Amino acid sequence: MYKKIVNQLVRLTILDVLMCYSLKFVFIEWISLFYNFRCCGISYFTSRKSDNETFFTANRTSPWYLVAFGMIGTSLSGVTFISIPGEVGNSNWTYLPVVMGNCIGYVVIALVLLPLFYKLNLVSIYSWLGIRFGEKARLTGSFFFILS
Repeated sequence: MYKKIVNQLVRLTILDVLMCYSLKFVFIEWISLFYNFRCCGISYFTSRKSDNETFFTANRTSPWYLVAFGMIGTSLSGVTFISIPGEVGNSNWTYLPVVMGNCIGYVVIALVLLPLFYKLNLVSIYSWLGIRFGEKARLTGSFFFILS
């Protein structure tokens, strides 16, 4: 008798859990669908009069320092803010020079490369390599970027 009651309770508990999970899953699906349709709608209405030049360069109307902050923002994530301090602590501060090198690299990009890109009307470092050193240098740089 005792085993029968326990088995029924276990079965009921498993069914309850599955039902709650399926309801949550449906709720998450609806939220995901709503979010995706909303993003598609926003992109449709905001991009009707734009082209590739607008997408990649914002018609060259953004100031260089705003682009620099955007570059930093896209290269960082929430995981970076959580994992890098822990890695620095776990590696006895040997990872810190890498982080400092990244910061120096961001400053160089913001102060040297971005104003150069704006002055020469360039979109990427590879187009500059093509202008400065030729097509082979541009293709080699692109290949090594893809390889890495």
